[in-house]
Amino acid sequence: VQLQASGGGLVQPGGSLRLSCAASGLRLDDYAIGWFRQAPGKEREGVSCIYSSHGTTYYADSVKGRFTISRDSAKNTLYLQMKNLKPEDTAVYSCAVREMSVLTPHPCRDYDFWGQGTLVTVSS
Repeated sequence: VQLQASGGGLVQPGGSLRLSCAASGLRLDDYAIGWFRQAPGKEREGVSCIYSSHGTTYYADSVKGRFTISRDSAKNTLYLQMKNLKPEDTAVYSCAVREMSVLTPHPCRDYDFWGQGTLVTVSS
């Protein structure tokens, strides 16, 4: 079982990037899935999650209107389209899954299987 994140890089403020998280050994449609980020010296935060079988999404306030989470069932891949990037978006971004049935107080809590991160740097 593996989650492989990719797509990070260096981008100027106002630019765009699309992150991908390819899954193997599990079917993403069967899990709650999400993107998380951790900036230097800060705690990890949930950026965006799909947390129901109906595809209900959650976005952190800091990214609403700029980021879009989606999944391609045929490719078994999760995406995060990021637009109008800001320097404060600089972080290592990781994808993770949890059982859909787990009851949590927050859509981006209690994820227990993680992929490796991909670094996003927003700088001029």
